[in-house]
Amino acid sequence: MGHSEEYQKLEGKIFTKSFFILLSVVLLGFYFVGVRYVKGIGAVSNMSDGYPWGIWITYDVATGTAIACGGYAVAILVYIRNRMQYHPMIRSAILTSMFGYGLAGFSVMVDLGRPWNAYNFFIPSKWQANSAMFEVALCVMAYSTVLILEFLPAILTSIEKSKWERMNAIRNWLHPKIAPDKKTMEDKLEMVRLGALWLNPRLNKVLIFFIVLGITLPTMHQSSLGSLLLIASTKLHPLWHTGFLPLLFLLNCVFIGYSIAILESIISSYSFKRPFEIEELSGLAGLIPFVTVIWLTVVIGDLSYRGQIHAALKGDFYSGWFMTEFLLVGCGSLILFVKKCRRSARWLFISASMIVLGGALYRFNVYLIGFNPGQGWKYFPSFAEVMITVGIVALEILGYKVFVALFPVLPNMDLHGAHKKKGHAKKHKGSEADKTLPAGEAHAH
Repeated sequence: MGHSEEYQKLEGKIFTKSFFILLSVVLLGFYFVGVRYVKGIGAVSNMSDGYPWGIWITYDVATGTAIACGGYAVAILVYIRNRMQYHPMIRSAILTSMFGYGLAGFSVMVDLGRPWNAYNFFIPSKWQANSAMFEVALCVMAYSTVLILEFLPAILTSIEKSKWERMNAIRNWLHPKIAPDKKTMEDKLEMVRLGALWLNPRLNKVLIFFIVLGITLPTMHQSSLGSLLLIASTKLHPLWHTGFLPLLFLLNCVFIGYSIAILESIISSYSFKRPFEIEELSGLAGLIPFVTVIWLTVVIGDLSYRGQIHAALKGDFYSGWFMTEFLLVGCGSLILFVKKCRRSARWLFISASMIVLGGALYRFNVYLIGFNPGQGWKYFPSFAEVMITVGIVALEILGYKVFVALFPVLPNMDLHGAHKKKGHAKKHKGSEADKTLPAGEAHAH
């Protein structure tokens, strides 16, 4: 990640129409966060003693962290399997993971009934080392810090090369009485630039240590997210309660991570009018089916061993959700076994979307839909709960849009566009990738 020339900023305006739409959603969500802290959690949530967690934990933590595993999955590919051709994708994947995990931690603070007691987590004498929940909390916090450190070279590189145009524009916009002295501001900004020049090469020397941590920590806490439900044998439906929950959650986050990396690349390329990274994406797509096949095999084998195949085919409420998750992952994977589909931006988008939705639904089924605390307890998220979650997701998208404009995150098209230039050269011959693109995507390509 020290190869700064591999990446570039997104050229264009930050304050666009989509920026203000997302900002309005964020403000609405955070209005309800304010209500939660002023009036208490009961004022915005339908949670109860029977359902001590709701959509915040189910989506923002259990599911959101899996969706944020793009950095983890791509890091395994680049640094463990030494597939350096995927290195240009690592920074955008890390950025997505950084926002996903950071906001997951924030949602936990919103969910805590007594957030003023959160300081106990930082007191070793209060730790419960045998708790899977403690391991999840510790690893999520540590991994969020690691992601920030892994992304720091992008910020330092931007500072090194910055001409401080935005800072000067802000200074010129301010009233002369409150605007800082130009010479003083320039001297301080130069000190910041020199600090970045000093820190960046030193950070790059030790970055491999944080990369190793960044691969180890998600492996630990993603499996522990499955371990949390092992004790709920009487409350979680037999379709999902199994001793293989830790393994299933770990495999689940890997194929979701690769799929979300594909979606992030396609959506950002389409939105920012950049060429699609078909070569890299087709390589990632070729790996996904092998992970999902292992996951599906474990699921089927476990159901067969426990005698629950009939429950999966029963046609009731629970089997309907199970079959939906199973078919989404299975059918999305079947598409990726076809080479032609792996080289089509349209089919990559469809298959990756199906796999992400199926994988996310599996976690929803385990944490919420298949969870039944007993008679008399019911739960459906309130409007405020949903809007807080939507606001957190909007903040993640908004942060991504701003960061790719401020820092070199996206692959440099001049250095990593060899296959794209070939694609343009073959365009008149009707290349396979171009034929399968919708009209709008072909235009962007």
